Amino acid sequence: MPGIVVFGRRWGIASDDLVFPGFFELFVRVLWWIGTMILFTYHSGRFDCNGRGFLHSYLVGLLVILALIILSLCAIVQVSAKGTITNPGPRRSIPALVYLRALLYIPELVWACLGAAWVSGDSKGCDPATVGAVIAAVVASWILLLFTGLGVVFVFDPLGNPRRAAAAMEPLGVRDLQSNEGTQFLSTARSLAVKVWESRLRLLCCCLPQDESHRAAFSSIAQLVGGFFSDTDLVASDIAAGLALLHQEQDKMELSRDPDAVVDHSPSSPIGEDLEAELEKAAHCMRFAAAAYGWPLYVYSNPLSGPCKLSGDCCRSRAAEYDIVGGEHLGCHFSSILHSTGLQYRDFIHVSFHNQVGPPPRPPVVCTPLCVHFRRQHPSGQFFATLVMSLFQIYEIPFYVALDHKREAVLVAVRGTLSLRDVLTDLSAECENLPIEGVSGACYAHKGMCQAASYIYKKLVNDGILNQAFAIAPEYKLVITGHSLGAGTASLLAILLRGSFPSLQCYSFSPPGGLLSKALADYSKDFVVSVVLGKDLVPRLSIPNMEDLKRKLLKIVSNCNRPKYRILLQGCWYELFGGDPDDFPTEMDNRREEELSQPLLGEESLMIRHSSSYQSLTSDDSPARSAAHLPLFLPGRILHITEDGPSRRSCFSQVRYRADWSNEMAFRSILISPRMLADHMPDAVLQALKSLTSERPFSLCPSSLNSNQHHAV
Repeated sequence: MPGIVVFGRRWGIASDDLVFPGFFELFVRVLWWIGTMILFTYHSGRFDCNGRGFLHSYLVGLLVILALIILSLCAIVQVSAKGTITNPGPRRSIPALVYLRALLYIPELVWACLGAAWVSGDSKGCDPATVGAVIAAVVASWILLLFTGLGVVFVFDPLGNPRRAAAAMEPLGVRDLQSNEGTQFLSTARSLAVKVWESRLRLLCCCLPQDESHRAAFSSIAQLVGGFFSDTDLVASDIAAGLALLHQEQDKMELSRDPDAVVDHSPSSPIGEDLEAELEKAAHCMRFAAAAYGWPLYVYSNPLSGPCKLSGDCCRSRAAEYDIVGGEHLGCHFSSILHSTGLQYRDFIHVSFHNQVGPPPRPPVVCTPLCVHFRRQHPSGQFFATLVMSLFQIYEIPFYVALDHKREAVLVAVRGTLSLRDVLTDLSAECENLPIEGVSGACYAHKGMCQAASYIYKKLVNDGILNQAFAIAPEYKLVITGHSLGAGTASLLAILLRGSFPSLQCYSFSPPGGLLSKALADYSKDFVVSVVLGKDLVPRLSIPNMEDLKRKLLKIVSNCNRPKYRILLQGCWYELFGGDPDDFPTEMDNRREEELSQPLLGEESLMIRHSSSYQSLTSDDSPARSAAHLPLFLPGRILHITEDGPSRRSCFSQVRYRADWSNEMAFRSILISPRMLADHMPDAVLQALKSLTSERPFSLCPSSLNSNQHHAV
């Protein structure tokens, strides 16, 4: 529901969000009141120290203040628990109760100051236990006041000033928003939202240089995020409740499906032996894709042995290695790659880690023959290398090139997200034209990853890195791989290099769903294999999918007839302990649909009338549901790996996997699951592939036994 309006502005919480914080504070206040009452009763009439009259008055006043606070909290919790998310009528008295509770902070602050004054001045000669109790009361008061202040800052909404909205709505009335004025109001709201999000991004990325490229990226991301959230009036807890409801709804739909349902294979998707061969290749390439993350993932995957293995290599002088390694931190990244891949130093052609956060302790060397020559001829060239390092921009993600003698391949591995610059690349989700010769149809791709692929392409081709590799091993083939951000960049890099290397192959692990246009996705099926584990969020993450998720959240939240605190409690229990999904209502009646069509400022409304994403909610296939953003798809053929067995299992049971070919339409909807983020981790993907290739007779299922998990919910 809309955020609560108090003190002349709208806040980032709703009137039904005060149940849990109110109950927690109520619990603390009751214990505090009981302890104070015990202390007062025990010492009643026997205060035999200096300032005993002041102490007696202090304890009486504290009991009265705590009692008033307890009563106000009881009223807030009771009223906040009434109604539903979209029915705030029973909670209309919440603003008045909030004002009352705010007034009680004044005497509490005064009493905390008086208690501190008594302890510092008149407490001499008193019972140490009594003095300690007063000190504890004063400290508790200040702690609660501090947390209250932090809470106010946390729920402060920069877009919450209702004056502009009221002025825009006043001439027309709440229910008669005309087209021109409504469009102007929506445009103003979005403009303000973009400015706020741009300021947030600059604050979050304050350690990055505020140059022109970063400012452009901040502006682009702010427009995307601000535009996405500007047509809804949901607070964070509403979204959390909607996700809990949607997860149970999806599980309920999955349980109700026909267990004999079979997923049809794409005509271009082979089965049988080809699937086994691709799994072997994918498991091999995933080691290189995971190694590109350097020492953080290596230590995370090997918490006991990893630090010991790297400790002898880090900080060791390796002057010769810096001819191929750029932007390294103490040598730990390159050492972890050697341990992860099993390759030797001589097998590497180029290694770059230049966009790590923070300046490297040793000046980096730009990995080009010109820079190497400059450094050897001019020792002072370290300053030149450092200067070049400072000019590195976003979209320039690390990668390495090595000779894989086992598979007879020149392997290019692109790193996934590991720095703020990588996050900015991920969030630059606008479409960018990517014309490819011989591909008919619209050719466009994810802007950030397209820019990153172009950067690596120029490094590989213009700097002669690939020429150097194939001069050493001319009979080898080109293989490109990466995970997550690296997977999307690797797929686009493969498309760019396809004309020069017709036999190249690309293995893309957990690639982002919003990557390629349909024409480019079909074109990449001949040389790109995407591997997706379980209900991984990232391969299903695209702007149209997010719009679809937002629409589903609005539908299910608007129809639930239970208070929010019960939804969140039951949702937490379901996520932790499982059980049967609750039977929540999911279909809208006419009354609810009409309420959803009302303007933003209506107390019961959840969205703006003129949003392009919500012109109609009556049908999922409605023409009005045409996406405002161009559709983007996963690259290549898609190999989907799922757990074989019940979705809920004990922590000590061995996980078994199954794999089969899927298609891009199976990933056109976001699936809510506790593992939607865990399934994206590179170590989880690597473990699943190792399990499949080492226990294939037990974990690899033929297509006739394919699970219905390949269907999009």
